[in-house]
Amino acid sequence: MAYLEITLQVDPVNRVAAAGVYEKYKQPFLDTVPGATSKELLVRDEDVQVLHGFRTVADAEAYLASELFTRDVVGGLSPLLKAAPDVRVYDTL
Repeated sequence: MAYLEITLQVDPVNRVAAAGVYEKYKQPFLDTVPGATSKELLVRDEDVQVLHGFRTVADAEAYLASELFTRDVVGGLSPLLKAAPDVRVYDTL
């Protein structure tokens, strides 16, 4: 199992729009991305995180290069971000 954690700096006023991007692409992510097992939106006062579950690290890295991520998700979120996202991939033991 592997996780892709993306931390986003989004102003509170833009969080509804960011959540809309999450909702729009959650099911396509789960239905079409090889190795995808889960996707959760985590919200704190200081930031928003999207936690993606995958079967393998290779699946997570492949998703980061996919059109769904680079064109659709990044394209939808880019105008809402205050800073570049913090992207981390974790492998479980």
